[in-house]
Amino acid sequence: MSAVLFLFLSHLGVGIVASLLAVSKAAGVKFFRFNAGLGATLLLIALAFRPDPPVQTPAAAIGLGALVASTAALLVYWATIGRVLARLRPVLLWTSAAGGTVALVAQALSWSAVEMGPSAGLTTASFLSSAALLGGSCTAMILGHWYLVLPSMDVALLQSIVKLHIWSTVLRIAVVAAVVWAALATWESPSGAGFERYALSIEGIFLWQRVLFGLAGPAVLAWLTWETAKIRSTQSATGILYVDFFTVIVGEVLAKYLLLSQRVPL
Repeated sequence: MSAVLFLFLSHLGVGIVASLLAVSKAAGVKFFRFNAGLGATLLLIALAFRPDPPVQTPAAAIGLGALVASTAALLVYWATIGRVLARLRPVLLWTSAAGGTVALVAQALSWSAVEMGPSAGLTTASFLSSAALLGGSCTAMILGHWYLVLPSMDVALLQSIVKLHIWSTVLRIAVVAAVVWAALATWESPSGAGFERYALSIEGIFLWQRVLFGLAGPAVLAWLTWETAKIRSTQSATGILYVDFFTVIVGEVLAKYLLLSQRVPL
């Protein structure tokens, strides 16, 4: 379970950092401070629960170092926002996002080095798209809630982040479809059964839950949020985003479990 928690929290934390780059400064200092603090807390917890890497490779060491550097840069960003070093803060945020991206790529290379593991390319795409979906949905939810703090904030801010969330959902679905396609051709269970047989067995219930909650749910809810944001109903959009973020969490936790149990980066 520590590996599932580590992967989930690190992907969510890095995703939040990256999504902040797409939010306008009009959201206000407190919005960025809150999200930076949330992202840093998630990354610190992830580091605390970091398991031993599946295979001792240079990529594992690079990934850990990059994640530590990303967390450190984010903590400095959080501590200085709205106070000092105004010109340095964008550099800190970009540094944190870049370090987090390097960490996810290194994680993917480390996990794909496991015997009978998935290909490095698919695992990398899965990790990066997971971070994009988690970060986009979380930031969109918080931004929608922020209209209670700043009622005069332009609704275009919410519309832009929801649009980003929709594209991240589309990307995640495309990556998972590619993974399933590859698994149907190459994956085998210890008993020799193929992925199709696994998907139709009782054990495949986790796969279908992952697809239902983590892909179909967010796709429908993201579209509903977009339609609601277009009519400037920020409270309704925020309510939908709460449910949307919950389904994303369920889907991505199941995806991490399937990676560890079946070596399929869904």
